[in-house]
Amino acid sequence: MEIQQLNELKDTSRKIIHVDMDAFFASVEIRDNPSLKGKPVIVGGDPNSRGVVSTCSYEARKFGVHSAMASSLARRLCPEGIFVHPHFSAYKEASRIIREVFHEYTDLVETMSLDEAYMDVTVNKMNNPSATLIAREIKQKILERTQLTCSAGVSYNMFLAKIGSELNKPDGLVVIKPDEAEEILEKLAIGKFYGIGKVTEKRMIDLGIKTGVDLKAMDIKELIRYFGKTGYYYYRIVRGIDNRPVTPERLSKSIGHETTFDRDLDNFPEMVSVLEELSTEVEKRMRKEGAKAKTTTLKLKYADFQSITRSKTQQIAIDDAKHIFRNVRDLLIQTNPDQKVRLLGISMSNLIFDESPENEQLIMDFYNRD
Repeated sequence: MEIQQLNELKDTSRKIIHVDMDAFFASVEIRDNPSLKGKPVIVGGDPNSRGVVSTCSYEARKFGVHSAMASSLARRLCPEGIFVHPHFSAYKEASRIIREVFHEYTDLVETMSLDEAYMDVTVNKMNNPSATLIAREIKQKILERTQLTCSAGVSYNMFLAKIGSELNKPDGLVVIKPDEAEEILEKLAIGKFYGIGKVTEKRMIDLGIKTGVDLKAMDIKELIRYFGKTGYYYYRIVRGIDNRPVTPERLSKSIGHETTFDRDLDNFPEMVSVLEELSTEVEKRMRKEGAKAKTTTLKLKYADFQSITRSKTQQIAIDDAKHIFRNVRDLLIQTNPDQKVRLLGISMSNLIFDESPENEQLIMDFYNRD
């Protein structure tokens, strides 16, 4: 009955496109310096300092380099890598042109970051009934106007469109039709599901959930027992159900990440270790949004379901995991260390985005720090 009710809620009438630029920062650098083409380009901080990788070309990714990695480690993994300091003005200009292309088709554009957006083209300015043809046109216009490639996913909801854009990178276009969705999701590795991070992926694999078909076999009560209320989300997405509307031009008021534990934690060093992982994830999200934050907030939910928050505000905005972790560790010390904890979370607010001149200087300081 539960599955039948969910299927009745499944809206397959919409036409959603997700566009994700291919290795965006690195691609802009290669476009502006053609001598870098075909080489392992790494955009980020100096490998001889404490800088980090922002993004890298696909040639560098073959060596295991990825965003948010320490630049020093990236150099060890890819000794021939060419390190380039970021040029945010060029990235923002390219992003502006790309957004203009989106708005030629619809005003229902939800911008996730400089290089990623969702569009609802169910009703569109071109009166084109084919979302697939629209996606092709968008890809072509972006290429013509910016000399950059992107990957697109087309489906009836945001989750599946996002999955589609990741399936055939770079320069891909994947259409997931309503009658194909569940079969595609059943074959998908669990780590490829959007919204399942490294920590949850490991927990699921430990439970024997390696692919979508394994997740689909789980009873909803089991999922809620293991993953809390997020279990309901997993139950729905593996069945291709996601009725979230595309929300135009949002700017986040806060950026964060939290996790609920299978068992309550009463070990302080273990809590600190979790906060270190969360700080790394929050850094990735902030870098994706192009934001820094002046306020760090620690959230705890105790075994008795009582929730508390502790915050710290500073004059200089931050976005790196090291400083985020240092703040939340200090905030954790201020809480009751004797109570068992069932949830830990980090939220960054009082945000400054890339469009702010103040933030642009702060970002450059970050990449050039000693």
